[in-house]
Amino acid sequence: MTSKLEQKETPQANGAVLPIVPGDCLTSPQRAEPADFLGPDGTGVEVVVLESRANAKGVREEDALLENGSQSNESDDTSTDRGPEPASPLKETSFSIGLQVLFPFLLAGFGTVAAGMVLDIVQHWDVFKYVTEVFILVPALLGLKGNLEMTLASRLSTAANIGQMDTPKELWKMITGNMALIQVQATVVGFLASIAAVVFGWIPDGHFSINHAVLLCASSVATAFIASLVLGMIMIGVIIGSRKMGINPDNVATPIAASLGDLITLALLSGISWGLYKELESKAYVNPLVCAFFISLLPIWIIIAKRNSATREVLYSGWEPVIIAMAISSVGGLILDRTVSDPNFAGMAVFTPVINGVGGNLVAVQASRISTYLHMSGEPGDSPETAPRKCPSPCSTFFSSDVNSRSARVLFLLVVPGHLVFLYTISSMQGGHTTLTLIFIVFYMTAALLQVLILLYIADWMVHWMWGRDLDPDNFSIPYLTALGDLIGTGLLALSFHVLWLIGDRDSDVGD
Repeated sequence: MTSKLEQKETPQANGAVLPIVPGDCLTSPQRAEPADFLGPDGTGVEVVVLESRANAKGVREEDALLENGSQSNESDDTSTDRGPEPASPLKETSFSIGLQVLFPFLLAGFGTVAAGMVLDIVQHWDVFKYVTEVFILVPALLGLKGNLEMTLASRLSTAANIGQMDTPKELWKMITGNMALIQVQATVVGFLASIAAVVFGWIPDGHFSINHAVLLCASSVATAFIASLVLGMIMIGVIIGSRKMGINPDNVATPIAASLGDLITLALLSGISWGLYKELESKAYVNPLVCAFFISLLPIWIIIAKRNSATREVLYSGWEPVIIAMAISSVGGLILDRTVSDPNFAGMAVFTPVINGVGGNLVAVQASRISTYLHMSGEPGDSPETAPRKCPSPCSTFFSSDVNSRSARVLFLLVVPGHLVFLYTISSMQGGHTTLTLIFIVFYMTAALLQVLILLYIADWMVHWMWGRDLDPDNFSIPYLTALGDLIGTGLLALSFHVLWLIGDRDSDVGD
């Protein structure tokens, strides 16, 4: 009978191999005697002891090892190679979601109101009168906040929530790669949007002007590039600030991306197109030079984005959603062009950015939240507990106890009070050439509620559908959703104005 412990080599979490002896393995102040390690028959037993240490970052390196050397994943839920766990979105209440979303939602709404006022003014400029295809560019370029900036915000919000931006090195890597990526996408999308505007303007009229085509190209590319550069820098600052203040970036980043997005983009488009139109008569070479300059910068941004592992995959695979979304938004622009060009519906211009912006902002928040929720449970396509629902029912989308259903209800309830505030603001500033009668408000609110209801339902299906097919919703869902928001919002608003005109709501002075 012996009381001697048999030594056993045990692998540690950091890869070192040390023998375990009684004097080394005890971490408590009270030391045990050898007899404490004796079996029932008095013979020695092998003891495997868990060694717990703190690394330089204060994170415990702790792995429970079985006697055969295998790891136990159930005895310790502390990660060995991550920083502090991010707050789970499941802990958010309806009140906390609403409180965090309300301020950026109102801020974004007032930004769309300002953009609507700008569009209401510039629609009478010569460039909008004689080059009406510029109207087709408006939803496509305003949609860049959904195609690029909101996608950037969603991507960075997810990265921040899962701890991929905690160190300065990781932060700088995410910033440089993503800024280069959105410049590539903005330039290409701006160029394609100008081609779509030329085609959509040429098919109905049968008239083509090469000077107008080059003007549209130069205006679109320059606007997309500058707007994306400014808004991308704002988004990065918002997300970093949100994390430091303990606010979930998913709740604030995408609305703030749109708060100044519509106004900045529309102001740039109006100013640049007006300036280039003035130069068209005396200096026709200016338009091709502007277009060539921004396109010549493409190789630089491509090289930077390609060298960054965080954006390399999106550079290759992220074109389909932004291009298709641009085409969808351009169809909405065609509706706007045909409607605003009619003097009877000129008042629609001020309301279009508002209804499109509000719908796009709310659905972007929901898509970003669902995407982050899925990312916290695994990787796209490999998490059985978050398997996609092929066709979710409206009840499960809006009335279940799930956190995403709770946020959908909160976002939907913001539509009416938000739009009432924005309509009152437009009316008090005497914009839109439209008096706010009861019947006009009813038709407008019906269109806005129907738009958001459809978008939130589509978002619930689309994000889960993409996740189940190994597609990252942060990169693919928001462009489609905001583009659909532009198309649905413009279509429903145009339908409302047509119905109001047909039933003779003369008190609202629609169109004058």
